[in-house]
Amino acid sequence: MRRRMGRPGLLGMAARTAVVAGTATAVSGSVQRHSAQKAADKQQAQEDQQAPMQAEEPAPPAAAPAGPDRLTKLKELGDLKATGVLNDAEFEAEKARILAT
Repeated sequence: MRRRMGRPGLLGMAARTAVVAGTATAVSGSVQRHSAQKAADKQQAQEDQQAPMQAEEPAPPAAAPAGPDRLTKLKELGDLKATGVLNDAEFEAEKARILAT
């Protein structure tokens, strides 16, 4: 059998086309996987960077407990009401002002 030299035949062209197409598909898939992995790594790095920041945020301050000054004022206010110096409306208004501060 004699081998042809020069241009490949129909079967040779089909084989070459299949090899080129297969290689292109493999390279394209590899590039896509690499890009997806890179994006996932970047996202993970951002989350890792934000996690310590969120953990370090101070908790909101709790309501200030009634200190000795407030308690003293409220006791004095109660004594004034008990002795009749303040009526109910005056007592409630002053109590609300003391508790608001």
